[in-house]
Amino acid sequence: MMNQIHVQRLDHIALDVSDVSAARSFYGGLLGLKEVPRPESFDFPGLWYELGNAMLHIVAPRQPAIGKHHIALWVDDVHASADVLTHAGYEVDWERTKIPGIDRYFTRDADGNLIEIQGREQAP
Repeated sequence: MMNQIHVQRLDHIALDVSDVSAARSFYGGLLGLKEVPRPESFDFPGLWYELGNAMLHIVAPRQPAIGKHHIALWVDDVHASADVLTHAGYEVDWERTKIPGIDRYFTRDADGNLIEIQGREQAP
């Protein structure tokens, strides 16, 4: 009998949204994630995106609980990504605990889901 589960990898993250179109604009448009087909057995609105070794599942329509749950994404240029989001009308919050060697900020998608964006630290 096993007494411990051995997790091999993150499979997916699921977020509830109220507007699939707004989610597609944010995740597929601004963040540039690759949308992939969902199984035909899913008879409710939603989107799936590739996240490297994992998937992001968007489920709608629902009212999300706004809390500290979040996804974290690594980007090539964290400061340029913040500019893109700011220009699109999203707030970015750099005021978080510093992680040595990493620059990061937090934003929220159109439904208020918390998104952490990280990248290699850049000299000031």
